[in-house]
This record gives sequence, C-alpha cells and structure tokens, in this order.
Amino acid sequence: MALGRAWCVTLVGLDGHLVAVEADVAQGLPAFTLTGLPDASLNESRDRVRAATANAGCPLPPRRITVNLAPAALPKTGTGFDLAVAVALLAATDRVDPASVASRVHVGELGLDGRVQPVRGILPAVLTAVRAGRPRVVVPVGNAREARLVPGVDVVAVRSLADVLALHRGEPMPDEEGPVVGAGAAPVDDDGAAAEPDGGERLDLADVLGQAEARHALEVAAAGGHNMLLLGPPGAGKTMLAARLPGLLPDLSDEQALEVTAVHSVAGTLDPSLGLLRRPPFEGPHHTATPAALVGGGTGWPRPGAVSRAHRGVLFLDEACEFAPKALDSLRQPLEVGEVVIHRAQGALRFPAQVQLVLASNPCPCGMSSGTGAECTCSSLARRRYLGRLSGPLLDRVDLHLEVLAVSRAEMALDVAPEPTAVVAARVAQARAAQRERLAGTPWSSNCEVPGWWLRSAWPLGQAVTAELDQALDRGRLSIRGYDRVLRVAWTEADLAGRTAPGRGEVGRAILLRQRARVAA
Repeated sequence: MALGRAWCVTLVGLDGHLVAVEADVAQGLPAFTLTGLPDASLNESRDRVRAATANAGCPLPPRRITVNLAPAALPKTGTGFDLAVAVALLAATDRVDPASVASRVHVGELGLDGRVQPVRGILPAVLTAVRAGRPRVVVPVGNAREARLVPGVDVVAVRSLADVLALHRGEPMPDEEGPVVGAGAAPVDDDGAAAEPDGGERLDLADVLGQAEARHALEVAAAGGHNMLLLGPPGAGKTMLAARLPGLLPDLSDEQALEVTAVHSVAGTLDPSLGLLRRPPFEGPHHTATPAALVGGGTGWPRPGAVSRAHRGVLFLDEACEFAPKALDSLRQPLEVGEVVIHRAQGALRFPAQVQLVLASNPCPCGMSSGTGAECTCSSLARRRYLGRLSGPLLDRVDLHLEVLAVSRAEMALDVAPEPTAVVAARVAQARAAQRERLAGTPWSSNCEVPGWWLRSAWPLGQAVTAELDQALDRGRLSIRGYDRVLRVAWTEADLAGRTAPGRGEVGRAILLRQRARVAA
C-alpha cells in the first residue's frame, strides 16, 4: 500500500486555500481517522466515502485508514472534500493512477450510492485552484456551469464516482453517465448554445413622475457611489426611486464581476446559467431582518449577509425606522471599511461589503407629518423616538439626506416626459469616467472610495470655496467624517457638471443635500 495524494480547496470567507488530501492505508485494526481540523460535516465524510466507494465497486480494505488534510492548522469545513478523500484513498490502494489523481483538483460531495452532488462556493474554489497553478479540476455536473465561469480552467464534470474511476484509469466513460469535459469559457446550455449573461428586467426612471430634486439626488448617488436617506410620506415614491438606482450604475468590470459572483456562490444564491453577474446587485431585506441576516453569520460556519450579497451594488432598507436599532447599527463598520469581519472560535472570516446604502422611511409612525395635507396623529415624542432609531453615527455615514414630498396634481398634469434611465445613466457614465481619469494611479476609482485626508491634501479647494463647509464644521453641524463626505459629493456634482473641480455652488448643493431631511426630522 502506498500514500495517495489528491487536492481540494477550502474556503475561509471568500479566501480559498489549496489543501493536500493525504491518504494512508496500513496494517492494523480497521479504523478511519480524519485529521487536519475538519468540522462536523467533513468528519462525516468517512461514512459517505466508505459507502460510496463500496457501491461504486471498489470497497475500501479492512485496514487502518488515515487521511490528513494539509496544512493541518487551517480549519476545513463543508462536504466538498468527499471526492478528494475518496480518490486519494483509491490512489493509495492502487485502484486508480496516483499521478492522474494528483494532477487534478477534486471538489464535490458524495452520496451513499456514489453520485457526486454539487456544493456551494465552486467559483471561488476553482478560482483558487487556477491561481495556484492547478487549472485542471473535477467538479459535479451540477456545478459545471459555474466552474467554467473562471477563465483558464480545464473542467471535467462528473455525475458519479464511476466517472471519476474511468477518468483516472484512462478507460472509456460510462455511456449513460459520461462526464462533461471543457475549458473555461461562457456557460453552455444543454443544447450547446452559449447562455445569455444576466440582465433581468430593469426598472425605468421614466415611470417616476415629478420629484425633480429626488431624481437629481439619485443621479448624484449613482455618479459618486454615495449613500442616501429618503424621508417622506407613504406613496411619495421613495421605493420607486431606490429600486431604479441599480439601472443607473455602470456594468461591473471583469474583476468585480468575478468577486460579486463568488460572494453569491458562497451564499448559495447564484444561478450559474446566467453567467457572471455583470449588473450591480440589489438587496432589499425585510425590516424584521436580524443583525446576522444583514452582516452575515449564523450557526456553524458563517455565511455572507445582505450587505455582502449587495457588494458593488445597492443595499436598500425600506421602512428603515422599523428595523431594530441593533441591526441598523451593525452596518456602521461595514459602511466605513467596505468589508465585514466575522469572528468565531476557529478564526475570523472576511466578506467584502462595498455597497451603496439607501434608507427609506416615513417621517413618523403614522407617516402624515410631512407634505400630504393630512393631519398627523403622532406626538412630538413619538416622532423623535421613531426617527431616533436611525442613530447619529449611522446617519453620519449617509451622504445625501433628502426629503421626498408627495407628488402634486400639478406635477402629474405636466406635459413633460420624465427622463428615462438610459439618458441619466449616460451622464452617470461620463461622471464615472471623469473620476477614473482623475484617480488614475491610485487604489480608488470613484469619489465614494477616496479617503477624506487624501482628498483634502491632494486637491485642496481653497478657503473661499469651502467657507460655508468650514462654518458648518466649526458650529458642530458636521463632524469631520461629514465634512469629508460633503467634499466627495461636491466633487461628484462637479463631475456631473463637467467641471474640473467643485466651486462654491457645488459645495453649497452638497451641504444642502446632506441637511435637507433634517428639517423634516
């Protein structure tokens, strides 16, 4: 009996690590030991592998079996190691060619009958293998589309352990259950046609009547990647506006698309038939969501929350004041640093969380304290308590505070067609292009990403331009964080106007956009 070696991938958050699966079959009392910090689901692979190999016609011998997952100090989780454990043992018992097994990375869960079941996180796992110089991978058929989204990968998709045996023995594949072999490319339909990339029906700004100020604020938010608060009575159009924000955002780059698709792969929300997620995602959790649902976590190994699933897109919290304050405040750190760090006894996991946060809320519990003409039944204390659920530190991270008033009959009767999404998106694209040109050679690509200290030192605007902003800081109306966020909005206003730098007008509009809703509050 020899030592068998196979390769697999473990994920810690979105970070993948190549794992060597070493199998030793020696004389001794029958036992199956799995070492290398496996979790409970991985420990159970001993029984799955034993049953699957027996039902595939190659039972494990009644010997002392030891399987080690190296590096042993790295926690391993999930059922995706089953296939690698099985082929390492088959190589150790000379049932398959050890060199063929060691040349490929194997990821998949085994059923007791030998079928290979799909698992979560295939895309980041395959991406890790390719970057580690091992582009030849074996995955379940159910994960084949997703695996082929990674450029440069050589995928063999198998339906059962019998397919894997044939592959590594160099034998003809079983006719009914032959594997699907192909290099990394666009996902392929069953009939051989390339699948269409994700698109989905986009909502159009032309559906929104009136709301000229809110539409401009939405354009500014899209152009600079800014967070925003929409405060107004029921039916004013807050949700309609927020739902149309993703349509104004540009498509994701190749690198961003891989990153976003990997998040959804780990979360189990990816439809691989749609290809890479090229459009910015949109997440709108219900107001009963817990902190774990928003930022990630849960029992066992943590999963990405809504803020990570909205990475590079929009996180929309409708009826924001109905969310638990603890849940809302859990977003403060992710909004500041652009990632979520979840600590567990086994270690810390990191998920990306660069999102545009959009909050929408009524101004009071009854919703009638602003702009409807109806009489509000809420006391002043009830209004303060209601809006007080949006804490000061959270609102300090929101760039645009906008009061959305109800649309009047006169606005509805205007014979002027509202601008459609395509027209506004074109202006947003031009503003984004100006930002990329200005920020070329830096780690940032949009105004919302630029640190305030760098913005103030690299491109100072002069005291004459920032006089009103300096006064707001001196009087305590703005924190230094708020000061920097107003500066970012001012630069976005300048980009939309085609100016090389903001003037007093752009700074004044940026201040107004940040403080307007506070009057209603």
